Amino acid sequence: MKLLLTIFMTFSLFANEHDATRTTYFTNLNQAAPTIIFDMRYATSENFIGAPIDGYEEPLCLLTKQSAHALINVQKALQKEGLTLKVFDCYRPQRAVDHFVRWAKELDDTKMKARYYPHVQKKYLFRDGYIAAKSGHSRGSTVDLTIDGLDMGSPFDFFDPRSHTMSNKVTKKQHQNRMVLKRVMEKYGFKNYAEEWWHYSLKNEPFPNTYFDFLIKL
Repeated sequence: MKLLLTIFMTFSLFANEHDATRTTYFTNLNQAAPTIIFDMRYATSENFIGAPIDGYEEPLCLLTKQSAHALINVQKALQKEGLTLKVFDCYRPQRAVDHFVRWAKELDDTKMKARYYPHVQKKYLFRDGYIAAKSGHSRGSTVDLTIDGLDMGSPFDFFDPRSHTMSNKVTKKQHQNRMVLKRVMEKYGFKNYAEEWWHYSLKNEPFPNTYFDFLIKL
């Protein structure tokens, strides 16, 4: 009984610590910026694995308060031009990244290959940098997004060189659309990951060396 009580107390302290972290340092962007369109793919089966991802208990965009504030400014700027952001992913628990890694090692599971990585052999996803054991998303200041209605030349999470921000395999108009997103994101303090046109991190992120693992839920 004493051992069970100790385990329960340890678990409770751990859960409370994570709840405190989420409440103190993170913002629920769904509530803070309801004009943004949220298409949180990893809480559904509409993603490159084809199943809900570990840790995504609700389709919410959680971001550090600093990055949420900056992204709200991006949205306000775009709204003045009659545009709006669409967000695919925000904070990503480490357990979700671990889920990606486990999936990438299951070479026979290729049910989503045609949609997300038609030109890449699954065994090369690690080598080519599409899957990694750590993600900036887990630090809470990285976001995957687009401008709704603009053709960016490749879908979100499309594992292919065509998704590189400066790819020469897209049309002039598609490139221009990517640059519209890039310029407004950079104006408000974000930097782009060159291999993914949709991936942006706050330059002065508050937790550059911390990888969080609390669940995505209210």
